[in-house]
Amino acid sequence: MTNKDKVVGRRDFLRRMGAGAGLAATTAMPLAGAARADTETNDEKRKARYQETDHVKTYYRVNRYPAK
Repeated sequence: MTNKDKVVGRRDFLRRMGAGAGLAATTAMPLAGAARADTETNDEKRKARYQETDHVKTYYRVNRYPAK
């Protein structure tokens, strides 16, 4: 086999890449995991989450947001 026989043309290369991508897509593992139920209780869902800490106040002050 000579070096000329080993050369792959542009169209053959693209065909092989397309076929390889299709094969990889069909054999790839799914990215999403199994669905799970929500673990928060109703009280946890209703609690206040936003806290205006010193760090947040500094951010507002530096970015010139009006203070409360």
